[in-house]
Amino acid sequence: MELWVEKYRPTTLEEYVGNETIKNKIADYLKQGSIQNLLFHGVAGTGKTTLAKLIAKNLNCDLLYINASDERGIDTIRDKIIPFASSMSFNDVKIVILDEADYITPQAQATLRNTIESCSKTTRFILTCNYLERIISPLQSRCQTFEIIPPSKTEVIEHVSNIAAKEAMLEVSVNDIQKVVSTHYPDIRKIINTIQGSIVNGVIKIDDTSLKNTQLGGLIVDALIRKAKLSEIRQIIADSGSREFDDLFKYIYDKSSTLFGDKEGEAILIIAKYQYEYTFVLEKEICIAAMLKKLLEIC
Repeated sequence: MELWVEKYRPTTLEEYVGNETIKNKIADYLKQGSIQNLLFHGVAGTGKTTLAKLIAKNLNCDLLYINASDERGIDTIRDKIIPFASSMSFNDVKIVILDEADYITPQAQATLRNTIESCSKTTRFILTCNYLERIISPLQSRCQTFEIIPPSKTEVIEHVSNIAAKEAMLEVSVNDIQKVVSTHYPDIRKIINTIQGSIVNGVIKIDDTSLKNTQLGGLIVDALIRKAKLSEIRQIIADSGSREFDDLFKYIYDKSSTLFGDKEGEAILIIAKYQYEYTFVLEKEICIAAMLKKLLEIC
């Protein structure tokens, strides 16, 4: 089955939902046939990568795409980006898209800054990131920075409803779509994936318990990013009304690179330890609180 996020990924600026001011600026660039170095930042799943790819698609360019969450070190700059920027091209410009650039180590970011300067005659760079503060200031200053603002919930509901309508064999209620949007907003990618993943025999069935646990996971991850006090996190858990937290381990594990950086391995060991112990304890909430205390210490 083809993923809807790819099947219905916008292919033109007109199809791109929201951020009209930025779209107008990008349209001006495309008319000129050239761009500045760009840095798109904002919360996950709101179209930063889509916008970067749209720009590249509409320019006569050679393209190098790198997901920096997988390739974050200096070797990527030296072995891939510099040879690409130095090679001969018969197109108007070369573009390097560095997706999730906030994963790049500070040392590699410093090298990237120098590379952007030395390759300015032949190559333009488009960076995307969730956390702008993780991009070093000298690198930010080499780019024109845009904050990608999530579309409104109403716009997202309309967009997702249109996708569901195109999948004519499916039965889905607006109420179910609203539930998923309320849980995962503003992450449009996760909203679409959740709805597609809820298909059972051609009908979309939304699991309210799963949505509730996912919403709790999002609140806890946000608290970890903010390095909130343990008392605040315990209150979040209590307010959720949940008594089963099985999904929470995987949710935090999936975010471990973003949350813990170089201490990702240590975080995974903590998660694994408490997931094992969770099976045997009577008070599940105490086990979760103990794990989160340990994770707070390495954030």
